[in-house]
Amino acid sequence: MTVLILLPFLAIILGYGAARVLQRVSPGVNYLLAFSGAFLLAIIFFELLPELFASGEPHIGTALMLGMLLQIALDYFSKGAEHGHIHQDKSTQDFPLALFLSLSIHALIEGFPVAHSDHVLWGVVIHKIPIALILSLFLIQSNLSTGKQLSFLLLFGLMTPLGTLLALYVPELSPHKAFINALAVGVFLHVATTILFESSKDHQFNRIKLLVILSGALAGYLI
Repeated sequence: MTVLILLPFLAIILGYGAARVLQRVSPGVNYLLAFSGAFLLAIIFFELLPELFASGEPHIGTALMLGMLLQIALDYFSKGAEHGHIHQDKSTQDFPLALFLSLSIHALIEGFPVAHSDHVLWGVVIHKIPIALILSLFLIQSNLSTGKQLSFLLLFGLMTPLGTLLALYVPELSPHKAFINALAVGVFLHVATTILFESSKDHQFNRIKLLVILSGALAGYLI
């Protein structure tokens, strides 16, 4: 239980610490993004989808589609922050509420399947580290006060554990477990596939990127 709650939050702390050290996005971050996307996609295909279709829930397809559409809508407000692309105005001193809310909804939803699968937990953690690093770099380089930066990351970091706690301790949600998890998988599908294509310049894969993606897929299969 403690691991379920702490690891996603620690991923945010690790990303913030890396951002403080690096001070810029290095090429290695794009490779980590590509690995995380392939790893998450492998978990979706090898574990989550088979479990969902075996659950007997009659509306799995609907939930998957709704999850993808929801993530597309969230991308509109976050400008793609969930998959490593942040195009926000750094000059403003206002708290980026739209970015915060869209990222928080995404993080809350991904917390539900984490409650029932250690594999999903590791997929989320590996996904969060490069995203937290890029998000932290944006916040550090913006005109936001340090207090607003840390408040943003603290609250955002709590969203995935909150989703996990809701899945575990709100019995009214139990009958809808498969549908909610399918919604989360739809979100994952959009994010993972977008990462794989957008992490490569002009959507081209060099040899290293290809090896990184294959490694991520293999790790997701073996875990």
